[in-house]
Amino acid sequence: MRNTFLPFSKPSITEPEIQAVANVLRSGWLATGPNASRFEEEFAAYVHCPAAVGLTSGTGGMHVSLKALGIGPGDEVITPSMTWVSTVNLIVLAGATPVFVDVDRDTLMADAARIEAAVTPRTKLIVPVHFAGAPADMGPIRELARKRGIGVIEDAAHALGTEYRGKRIGAEGTCIFSFHPIKNITTGEGGMITTHDAEFADRVRRLKFHGLGVDAFDRQMQGRSPQAEVVEPGFKYNITDIAAALGRGQLARADEMNRFRSALALRYRERLAEMDEIMPLKDPPWPMLHSWHLFIVRLDIDRAGIDRDTFMNCLKKRNIGTGLHFRAAHLQRYYRQAMGFKRGLLPDTEWNSDRILSLPLFPDMTEADQDDVICAIKDVLAEKKQ
Repeated sequence: MRNTFLPFSKPSITEPEIQAVANVLRSGWLATGPNASRFEEEFAAYVHCPAAVGLTSGTGGMHVSLKALGIGPGDEVITPSMTWVSTVNLIVLAGATPVFVDVDRDTLMADAARIEAAVTPRTKLIVPVHFAGAPADMGPIRELARKRGIGVIEDAAHALGTEYRGKRIGAEGTCIFSFHPIKNITTGEGGMITTHDAEFADRVRRLKFHGLGVDAFDRQMQGRSPQAEVVEPGFKYNITDIAAALGRGQLARADEMNRFRSALALRYRERLAEMDEIMPLKDPPWPMLHSWHLFIVRLDIDRAGIDRDTFMNCLKKRNIGTGLHFRAAHLQRYYRQAMGFKRGLLPDTEWNSDRILSLPLFPDMTEADQDDVICAIKDVLAEKKQ
C-alpha cells in the first residue's frame, strides 16, 4: 500500500507560472488589467474564436449567459441531469424550469434525438454537456436548435483542448469553460465564455462588471473610464490579473498537459481491460480528440459484490483518492423535495449515478502512481470476493 495519499486530481504549476503571479503582486495592479486582457485574446486564439470573456468562474459565466439571453419565468431549459449542479441551480434561480434528458449509458452525453423529444413551445435554451474531455455530437444539436429557433450554450467545463470533427470546442457557437483547480488548466478559480455572437459578447461583458458600458480594463486607457455609466444592472464576475497571469502560463502548456493525460488514460484502459468489474467510459463514434479531463469508470456492483461508495472508501483507506462526477442532479435532495423529481425518470443517467467514480488523473502523475491505483483496485476486488 502507498505511504502517501494520491489525490484524484492535482494542478500542475511551474516555477515560471509562480513567478508570473509574483510579478502581478509586485506590480500593484491585482484586479482586471493587462494580463486579463491578454488572457482573453490568447484563449480566443487557442480555440479559434473571435471573442472570449474572462470571468471568476464557469458558474459566473452561466449566470451572465442566462441573463444575457433573457432566460426567466415561463422558460424551459433542456440539459442532462448527469452534470454538475451549478447549471441546474442557475436555471432555477433565473425562474426558469430545468427539463432533464437522459444520456447515452457509455458516453454520458445527450444526443439530438433525446433533446428533440423534450422540446416544447416553452423551450428557450439547450445546454449540452461535453463530458470528461470527449465532445457531444454538436452538429445535429445545432441543426435542431436552428430549425426550432432555440438558443444553445455549450457546457465546455471538461473540454479544453477537445476537438469535434477537426475543430476545437469553442471554435463554433457559444461555450463556457472552467478553470477550477481540477480542470485541464487552472487559474485557481475562473472561467471563460467564447462566442461568435458579437452582441452577446458585449452584453456578457457588461453583465460581468456591474452593467457598465465599458469593460473593466481598456488597454488604450490603461484602465477604464471613471465616467463610465451603468447601461443595465450587472454583477461582479471579472477575472483578476492574478488569476489571468497563472492562466496564461497554463494555457501555453495546455496541449502538452493534455498529452500526458492521454498517455495515462490509454495506459489505464490497457491495465483495466482484465477487470470485468470495472467499466471505463467508451469513446463517442464521431471524429474527435479527447482531452481527458477525467478518467471515469463504472463499478459493476453485482460482479464486485460491493457498492460504489464502499469501493471508494476502500480505495481511500489504501491512500488512493477518487472523485464522483456526478450524482444525477435530479436526484439531489432539493430537486427531489422541491420539484418532485423521482427515480425512474432517466434510467441510463440513474444507472451511472449509482456506479460512477473518477480515478486519479493529472499531468504530474507518474506511471508508478498509476500502478498503485491498479494494485489498490485489484486488492479491494480480491478482498470482497473472499
